[in-house]
This record gives sequence, C-alpha cells and structure tokens, in this order.
Amino acid sequence: MDGTAGERGASGGRRYVPIADHGLIGDLRSVALVGTDGTIDWYCCPAFDAPSVFAAILDAERGGFFELAAAVPARTRQFYFPDTNVLITRFFTEDGVGEVQDFMPVTGEAAEAGRHRLIRRVVCVRGALPFRMRAAPRFDYGTRPHTLRLTDGMALFASERLSLALTSTVPLEADGPDAWADFKLAEGGTAVFALDQVGGEVSPRRCAQREAEDQFGETVRYWRRWLSSSRYRGRWREMVHRSALTLKLLTYAPTGAIVAAPTTSLPEQLGGERNWDYRYVWVRDAAFCVYALLRLGFSEEAEAFMGFVSRHVSPGTDRPSGPLQIMYGIDGRTDLPEHELGHLEGYRGSAPVRVGNAASDQLQLDIYGALIDSVYLYDKWAEPVSSEQWDHVCALVDWVCAHWDQPDEGIWETRGGRRNFLYSRLMCWVAIERAVRMAHRRGLPADLPHWQASRDAVYRRIMSRGWSDTRRAFVQHEEGDVLDAAVLMMPLAKFIAPTDPKWLSTLDSLTEELVSDSLVYRYDPRTSPDGLHGDEGTFSICTFWYVEALTRAGRLDEASLAFEKMLTYANHLGLYAEEISHSGEQQGNFPQAFTHLSLISAAFNLDRALG
Repeated sequence: MDGTAGERGASGGRRYVPIADHGLIGDLRSVALVGTDGTIDWYCCPAFDAPSVFAAILDAERGGFFELAAAVPARTRQFYFPDTNVLITRFFTEDGVGEVQDFMPVTGEAAEAGRHRLIRRVVCVRGALPFRMRAAPRFDYGTRPHTLRLTDGMALFASERLSLALTSTVPLEADGPDAWADFKLAEGGTAVFALDQVGGEVSPRRCAQREAEDQFGETVRYWRRWLSSSRYRGRWREMVHRSALTLKLLTYAPTGAIVAAPTTSLPEQLGGERNWDYRYVWVRDAAFCVYALLRLGFSEEAEAFMGFVSRHVSPGTDRPSGPLQIMYGIDGRTDLPEHELGHLEGYRGSAPVRVGNAASDQLQLDIYGALIDSVYLYDKWAEPVSSEQWDHVCALVDWVCAHWDQPDEGIWETRGGRRNFLYSRLMCWVAIERAVRMAHRRGLPADLPHWQASRDAVYRRIMSRGWSDTRRAFVQHEEGDVLDAAVLMMPLAKFIAPTDPKWLSTLDSLTEELVSDSLVYRYDPRTSPDGLHGDEGTFSICTFWYVEALTRAGRLDEASLAFEKMLTYANHLGLYAEEISHSGEQQGNFPQAFTHLSLISAAFNLDRALG
C-alpha cells in the first residue's frame, strides 16, 4: 500500500487515515490497528471490549495515538511478515529506508499474558534516517486523566483503573501527558519501544533489543506453526490464509469467544448513524467461523468455541432453551447496555460513537440454525458431541419447533419492527434438519416424528409464502416483494437445489437489482425501511455468498470473475471491513470476521468446482 508519512500534522491538526489503510496485530486477547503512516489509531487494553487507550480512529484530536514514523517526508509500504500476524511498515526517503516491525507476543504464561506487551521495533535498513515517536494515550475512551512519570528508559502512564509502561532503548522526554523521542538511526541500527500493562503481579520490565529480537522470533514461529495446520492448497492460498490468520486474531483465547470485529462505531456511511459496537460474540458470526476454520483443518478453535457455547449459550439450570440471546460479551456476560460517547466526534465526524449494543435484546431466530449447524459440523469433522451436548441440542430444537413461526428482527438486526423474515425461517429449518441428520447418523435419541413434521412445516411455509409470483423470486419477508441478499443462503444451506428453476429465477432477480460490479447490497433500504436513516454500501459477506451461489449453480465463469473482482476491493493486506462504498472505500467495522469466513467458504467451494 502506497502512502505518505508525516501528513497527520498538516494544517495544525491530525487527519483521519482511511479505514482500509490499517493493519492488524494482536495477542488473542486484544488487537491494535496500525496505520500505513506508522501510527497506532486503535488499541483497547487488556481485552477487545475494554475501554480504549488509543482511539484516534474515532477522534483524531481527543482519542489518543501512538506515532512511530520517519521524521522526514516518506513514502510508505505495509505488509505482513510472511505467514504471520507480524506487521511491517516501511518508510522510503531520499536518504534511506527504514521499517517499523509491530507485533504482540502470544504467550501461554499467565504473568506474561497479563502484560499484553506491544512491541514496536524500528530498523534502518539502508542509509540513515531520523525518526520520531510520540505516545499519547487517552484512557477510557479519552475520559479519564492520567499522570506521566519518566524514569531511566521508561515512561509510566498511570490512570485510576489502568497503568501502562513504555520502555525504550532511546531517551524519552515528556510533553504534558505524552512521551516523545526524536532519534536517528544509521544503516543496521535499531531502536525498541515496548508498551506493557503493569500493576498487580506484573511489574515494569525493560525490553532490551535482544529480548525484542527473541520475542520477534517466538511470535513468527507461533503464527507459522499455527498456520501449518491448514489443509487448503488451492488457487487463492494467500487470501485464504490471511483470512484464517485474521479470524484467529479475533479469537479471545481465555474463553474461546470470537468477536465479530475488533472495533466500534466505524461508520457504514460517512456522516450517518449506522455506527455499532462489534466487539462481542455474535452467536451467528462465531458459529459460521467454526465452519470456516474446520474447513481448513483448525479443530482447536472449533473445540474452544464449543466450550464457550456449553458454558454460556446452551440451555442449563440457569439458562432457558430460548429465546437465546444473539450476542454475548467475550467473557460470556449477557448485559451489554448501549450508550453513546458524546465527547468523541466519530470517524471523520460520523457520530454517534456507541459502546455496547442494544441489539442484544432482539429476537433473531436464525441464530439457532447457525449454532446447531456448527455443532453438526463439529460432530462430523472434529469430535463426536457428548451426551450432555446432545441433550442441549434437543432442548434447542424442541424450542425451535414450538416457536419458528414468530416474527423477529432478522439477520440484519433492523430497528423498524419485527417481521416474518424468510432467512429466519430458513435457518430454523437448518436447525431442525441438522439435528435430524445427527440423530440418524449417530443413532441418538430424539423425538424424530415431531422434529420432521416441524421441519416439513417450515419448508412448506417458505415455499408458499416466501415466493413472490410477481417478482419471480424468493423475497425478504412474507408481507412484501422486497429482495434480500440473505436468501443467497438457500442453496448454501442445502434447502433448495442450486439449479432449481425457482432458485435460478431468484438468482437472476438478485443479480439485476442488488448487484453492482459483482458487489452485492443487502437490500434496498428505501423499499424495506429498517428504522434507520441514510444509505449504506455493498455488504461484503453477501458478495461472497453470491460467488458461492453462482458456483453451486454451475456458473463458474461468472463466479470466478465475481470472486476476482471482489479480491480487488480488499485492502493492501487482504483485509476487509463490513461494507464497500460506492467509490470502493472500505466502510464499517474493520476487519470483519463474517466477511473473512465467507471468503474462505467461497474460495474453498469455487476451487473445488473448478477442479
């Protein structure tokens, strides 16, 4: 990715770097977004959903940042160290070339994991180059003041709830609440900055150059060992493996949770109100992640998520069979109150900035299908489910059989009232059908006559009320003729044959109305009011669903072209936000798990179809 360092200070203020101009590093507990200009714009410590320390991506002036860049005008390029989540940002100047190596060590040691170390190693690779560093944390989304104390080679930032220690191999100076350094490196020279959470049993510890080098090597080996388990050897190996590495970064190791995205309130439309907090576990998204990771051979992540489900989602003495909550905190908590941070202006003025998510109280019946399908796939491809897990499945399916015909808010979490969404019905059918399959294959006890009768009733309801003779297509909900890209899941879920005439007619209608240059809109908000103002971009997961639907329909030339076009909309590292704007810019929270898991599925199935 080409960029220019040193532009943030233009006109006396800090500018916003495009959402796509960021890379991601993490330690399986939290992540940091690093701009192509070498500035960390987003970092929450000690966990994904903790209050931010750096949030310049949501308010360039008040959010806080960690800048490390060439001190002279420079062109920049950013890439990942091959087959890892170690990020390298290079600076090209008239007098030399330098690079910043950013990574967060992944460790199993409890004390070291609690340190949440973030290492920034600077190297001059050619000539000589001056650099500048400024660490400007703003704790608790910029609401909580902190003190700064400098000691030998260390800056201690202390707030009421969190303290961070920045160690450096070059002298540090104070500027109010910020620490900074100007230094010059000759060819082969290095400097190291390490940011640690300190307090309790974790005491400040300097990070010398040798230690940074050792931890760099350990981190590279960790990611390469993990990726070596992948079974994918197809045409799009680089993109598939980058998606897998990204999904792994979105995993919260202590509980097995998988967050939908590591950011909050990045706008679906600049200046609009569609700004949401995605730093939680959506049952739907995480269950689909299990499918994608199992496809590639990563069974440990699937097992960890199944553990999260058993502890926090499955029916139990203190948890009813339904309705299930659609999302959970990464620690399994259910209370996710939504509120606005009025002091932050939002990305490029796109307020409000929200923390928490009120959609957690919605009824979304489709999550039952996603959840039970993930259990079915885990049982089939990884490890047979236990008798207790089967009891949980039976309780969930019994609830679906009794409640599948309720209106709900649907997969898109509309805030315009409940409706009889086709996708919700489809995934209720999936929930029952997959459980029937498991019972037959394993000989497990089940009320099969009741389940099968309910499954067939759902099928007939979809075929009779979900089909529009006027549109010659399956539509969004029973009360209208609105098209919706969610119906692309019908052949993917094996509800309908991918070459069924009704389905092919639907696919043609979707292509005509919702597809633009192979990019797919969810629906037209003007014809399907969703309770919110403004428009939105194309939805990236829908585009990959479209590729897979074309593939299964045998339209391989169209599928290949659509897939290759979609790959051109990725950022320079192969990462995707939730949506793509009319001008091709990434929009929404970044990177989004849902998009990357659908890329894996589309690539896997298209590759297999092409032979």
